[in-house]
Amino acid sequence: MDFSYSQEQHSLRELTARQLGERFTDDFRKQFARSGQPYDTMLWARLAQAGLLGTAVGAQAGGSGLGLTELALLLEEQGRTLAALPLLPTLVMGALPLQKFGSPAQQALLPALVAGEVLLTAALEEPSGADPAQPATQATAFEGGWRLCGEKICVPYGAQAQLLLVPAGCEDGVRMFLIEPGSAGLRIEPQICTSGESQARLTLSQVQATPAQVLGDVASGVVSWTLERAQVAYAAEQLGVLQEALRRAAAYVSERRQFGRPIGSFQAVQHRLADCYIDLEALRSVYLRAVWALDNGVAAGAEALAAKWWAARAGHRVSHAVQHVHGGLGADVEYPIHAFFLRATQLSIALGGSTPVLARIGARLAAGSVAPFT
Repeated sequence: MDFSYSQEQHSLRELTARQLGERFTDDFRKQFARSGQPYDTMLWARLAQAGLLGTAVGAQAGGSGLGLTELALLLEEQGRTLAALPLLPTLVMGALPLQKFGSPAQQALLPALVAGEVLLTAALEEPSGADPAQPATQATAFEGGWRLCGEKICVPYGAQAQLLLVPAGCEDGVRMFLIEPGSAGLRIEPQICTSGESQARLTLSQVQATPAQVLGDVASGVVSWTLERAQVAYAAEQLGVLQEALRRAAAYVSERRQFGRPIGSFQAVQHRLADCYIDLEALRSVYLRAVWALDNGVAAGAEALAAKWWAARAGHRVSHAVQHVHGGLGADVEYPIHAFFLRATQLSIALGGSTPVLARIGARLAAGSVAPFT
């Protein structure tokens, strides 16, 4: 395991930071939030021109042929800037499984994705809050295909995507279906999200899918494969959010004076932010372990869950601590730190909060299915 980044990866991070940072300043973010746009189409096109949307797409489809490690760098920078972009649903939950398991006809969509012309997303969460790898949504076989019935919630950019990846239980296991928004029996409703991200509720009532709309097969484990990468991707974005929030908090307590001295000199404040730093480094450690394992073909179900748990735990602890040290400003919805609090809260509960995820980790440990790290 080597956690140091190559020169190419450093350059990728710098390019992404420059593209996002120059656009999503604090002032622009406020203006954009009032615009009602689901995402910044101009910045999306700019990322396509810079080749960043094709980071983990193969060269045959016009991409750079890199991996999850490099995508995670993009997501860290998105978290740092809070840029309103569908990077995670399109590049991680959409493009990665499509490239890995898709037929040639299905993969024909990838060049348009690299060009910024297509959005993808995956409908992983359901109202029950159960394990996304064991969906309540069912697909009943009939001559010529399947009929899907169920409900999906909190689908990121579900109302804007041109293709929806929908997992559903079948008689022989769980399959991933590629569903188009205009399909008969499919209803898409916008949902209000904590951070303002565009999300949607999908109601599937006898939605028909043909064999050509199935991604991979039951034996391939496409749903679990996709879920693991989504969990790690959420951890990557959360790390970026919390790093920037902590940086801002450290700057604030160095400048804010009380009783004739900076409040950062008070031991209680120092201890609070030191705990935040420890949480961040724990999150970084487990997230990098999971990314390394997934990019190197090592079974990493438990590692992905651990990264997601730390993303939820650190997201709650750090975002609240950062707000507290800002005093009254931390509760001001117009002050920039509040936007980081909202995004960290959303990322904490995406794909399960800390308690459900911890229960899944415990079940794996109890079953003896977790391999030792050493």
